[in-house]
Amino acid sequence: MWQLRLWLTIQVSVCFGGFAVAGDRPTGRSFATRSEVIARHGMAATSQPLATMTAVDILQRGGSAVDAAIAANAVLGLMEPTGCGIGGDLFAIVWDSNTQKLHGLNGSGRSPAGLLPEEFQKRGLTKIPSFGVLPISVPGCVDGWYELHGKFGRLPMAEVLAPAIRYAREGFPVSEVIAQGWKSGETVFRDQPGFAATFLVDGKSPAKGDVFRNPMLASTLEKIASGGRDEFYKGETGRRISGFVQQHGGFLSELDLARHKSEWIEPVSTQYRGYDVWELPPNGQGIAALQMLNILEAFDLRSAGFGSVDHAHLFIEAKKLAFEDRARLYADPDFARIPVSRLISAEYANERRRLLDPVKAAESYSVGLPHAVDEGDTIYLTVADSNRNMVSLIQSNYRGFGSGVCPEGLGFSLQDRGEMFDLQPGRFNSYAPGKRPFHTIIPAFVTKDGIPFLSFGVMGGATQPQGHVQILMNILDFGMNIQEAGDAPRILHSGSSEPTGEQMTDGGTVAMEQGFPASLEGSLQQRGHRMKPARGEFGGYQAIMYDLQRDVYFGASESRKDGMAAGY
Repeated sequence: MWQLRLWLTIQVSVCFGGFAVAGDRPTGRSFATRSEVIARHGMAATSQPLATMTAVDILQRGGSAVDAAIAANAVLGLMEPTGCGIGGDLFAIVWDSNTQKLHGLNGSGRSPAGLLPEEFQKRGLTKIPSFGVLPISVPGCVDGWYELHGKFGRLPMAEVLAPAIRYAREGFPVSEVIAQGWKSGETVFRDQPGFAATFLVDGKSPAKGDVFRNPMLASTLEKIASGGRDEFYKGETGRRISGFVQQHGGFLSELDLARHKSEWIEPVSTQYRGYDVWELPPNGQGIAALQMLNILEAFDLRSAGFGSVDHAHLFIEAKKLAFEDRARLYADPDFARIPVSRLISAEYANERRRLLDPVKAAESYSVGLPHAVDEGDTIYLTVADSNRNMVSLIQSNYRGFGSGVCPEGLGFSLQDRGEMFDLQPGRFNSYAPGKRPFHTIIPAFVTKDGIPFLSFGVMGGATQPQGHVQILMNILDFGMNIQEAGDAPRILHSGSSEPTGEQMTDGGTVAMEQGFPASLEGSLQQRGHRMKPARGEFGGYQAIMYDLQRDVYFGASESRKDGMAAGY
């Protein structure tokens, strides 16, 4: 272990000791914050340093990339409950070096079978609430862990979960960005059932540097480690979850939990600049990134240059086009026939691109395909191991602490993903019992000539496909390395039509981080874009690149978050 500590000390000084001015960096890019991390045998990148160290430790013990990813996810559920936890859902893309193939896992849960659409009508609701018991759907994380571990794990699950259990009992110091989110949650969630007893100390959220302990979560994880996924879905833990929800007027039942199962699915791809970009098909929003890339493929962005008005305008309009389809055509494929192949085809992109005015912002776009039902935010992490297996994993409660509802004595909150259903009948994403809601969390992967190139993700709701596309433009069009690609300022368009039923009528609004040319905002306004201050969520990025020629990994971590990349 002393070798690991020494190595991490060196790497942390490299990653966080950026006291030289940005212009002194080798590339001279003004926004560059630090170097990429480079290692031979394994790499991990997460949004919390202790979670990254946990993943590297598991790799050094002989664990697989999936073992390390699960271990890091469990630690993040404890240390970053503002974004994830075992009360939420999980999606993953895994590169298996043995089969030389990508495997996709949809670990999202379904709505309660006993919650009928009439219940919302009876309450006079036109939208599912953001918090409380009504938006709770079955948490899919734990089953997702066991599915991944059963196919790709090496170490016993008890060993994989041991670091999170130890940290939960002994405590950990809360990091800066997470403390900020926790403080916001204190106000929003304090009155939700069980929240204060689980996440507040003497009625307050922990501050930066405070040591927080969660012995209730430690006990829950110990039961899961010994009893397996059935303990969570069919055992005492499951009974306590459903009983607590129903006690407070909710509908999640023991049967809902017992019926849950993750689904192995085939990732889908499009080609951009000679690279194959892979996402998971709906009920997630990953193919929105593929649709945007297909539209942008026809434009010479490299010549336009990073931060040019053409770069920004074309990106924003491609986003608007893709998100109109996202709002109406992405849903649970068990309930609607989703035309995925058509949506991500070059021919469809050509049709949609004709609607794009290269010098004028559109106030609205129509959906591209029929969208009536035909009868008949989040943490992201990535890990790579010495056998050249790689995993891209994203896991979320949805709105920070999710529903805010924390089953008594269990140490975690339940997600509020059901909020994303549309209460208007007859649409692809219309609410139905036992249905998976539209999902925002999306892992991504890139291959080149059938060889792994990049495992990456950008957390943050509707920011995610926009972030995926901007990362890839930064690398493939503008020649940035994978750390610079995340450090570069981002553009965020909001106001597109949403899967919950809201429609775009005024073109939406655009926010930009500092770092773009001073003239860009005015140039975009001249093209008809409405600007707003950059106060929104610009995402949280992690990435691992595999360099086949050198046979080494490059790691990068989001400079806007608390995390880091590390390897050995």
